[in-house]
Amino acid sequence: MTYAPGPYGYGYAPVPPPPKPGVIPLAPLDLNHVLGGAFGAYRRHWKVLLGITLASYALAALVIAGVGAAAWSGLSDRWAHTSTAEDVSLSDLTPLFTALGVIWLACSVGLLLATGLLHSAVAVVVQEAVLGRRIGFGTVWRRAWSRFGAVLGAVLLSAVAAVVPALLFMVGLFLMLAAMIASIGPDDGGGAGWAVTGLLFLLLALGTAPLALWLWVKFSLAPTAAVVESAGTLTALRRSARLVRGAWWRIFGYTLVMVLIVAGVTFVMQMVVSLVTQASLFGAPLAQHATPGTVFFSMGTAAVVSTLLMLLTQALLGPLQPLASGLLYVDQRIRRENLAPALAQAAAQPHA
Repeated sequence: MTYAPGPYGYGYAPVPPPPKPGVIPLAPLDLNHVLGGAFGAYRRHWKVLLGITLASYALAALVIAGVGAAAWSGLSDRWAHTSTAEDVSLSDLTPLFTALGVIWLACSVGLLLATGLLHSAVAVVVQEAVLGRRIGFGTVWRRAWSRFGAVLGAVLLSAVAAVVPALLFMVGLFLMLAAMIASIGPDDGGGAGWAVTGLLFLLLALGTAPLALWLWVKFSLAPTAAVVESAGTLTALRRSARLVRGAWWRIFGYTLVMVLIVAGVTFVMQMVVSLVTQASLFGAPLAQHATPGTVFFSMGTAAVVSTLLMLLTQALLGPLQPLASGLLYVDQRIRRENLAPALAQAAAQPHA
């Protein structure tokens, strides 16, 4: 119980706690409120959130599977030669690395579509969870799909900044790997040039990462604004920038805590399964004479299994970070625009 000065400045009178019709009190939120509200919303609406997440990542899996099947059909003959050859050159592996790059790009596009739909649905759930209302899967799906375009645009433009260092990092790794393979041959095969270029890309990725992080936090509230305020993509991005202004470090800190929680749980879940998977995948090639083809096959299979595990983990834990961002959006509007009385009035009205 908190106290405020009483009438005429004498004594102190108790201040009633702020109303709490839903998962958070209608007042400025601290870290415990944001985390507790996110997990509370997940508990109350887990069926809807899990259903939306599974539907979203099922669409992503279809995109990835289609591109993977097309890549395999185009490279099956070359793979048959590579997997049995004792001496494999860099030119033989280049199409395989290209196919892996295409599959990685397909994974990125599929995950982007799933993330957009998930953020749109989570914003709808946050609206109702703050007011203490229940909402069904069909209602969430219809409202989320109606705002999917604007949310996807906001997620895409927000992700561009993060994708740039990620792409630079991936290109740098591929070039460094190509340099290692080229150096194994009888001559250098241009390995030194590949290595220098790869190192340059890695340094560029490191240099652009801080700017990408700043922009990601600045626009992190845009998906919720696109749904709650029925705003277009650019309007939602500008709205998020205004709400985050002056509170970047607090929003970054709260978001980082939730990301670390999700990442920690994800790491533990994936490590347990990954150890078993890798032991079974690499045990056979290492127990006998390993060729470059068998090692490459084991690496590719491990990558596919890891991707499937990532999708499964995201299906379970994916809604938590968007829930926290949605509550931070509500928190900023309470702090900046005195939204609490309007929310209390809306919660008191009967829900149709």
